[in-house]
Amino acid sequence: MAEAERLSAWVHGQVQGVGFRWWTRSRALELGLAGHATNTADGRVHVVAEGPRRAAERLLALLRSPDTPGRVSLVVESWEPARGDLSGFEER
Repeated sequence: MAEAERLSAWVHGQVQGVGFRWWTRSRALELGLAGHATNTADGRVHVVAEGPRRAAERLLALLRSPDTPGRVSLVVESWEPARGDLSGFEER
């Protein structure tokens, strides 16, 4: 089994009030990832997803795709080892 990693992605653009967090949650659960998608005060969405690297990379590709709700202008990513402190996937 692939070693779990943690993806942190800051999604910029028109991503609040358009169902983006719900859409992200659905995609993450389909991929078997745990984590959360959170609106930030400056209009971004912060996505934290933990699980196999390949699944997290697929989520990252989906976040950057033109098929997201709203309009994504930039996704800034960072990676770290999984912490194992997440279960399910929440919209915050």
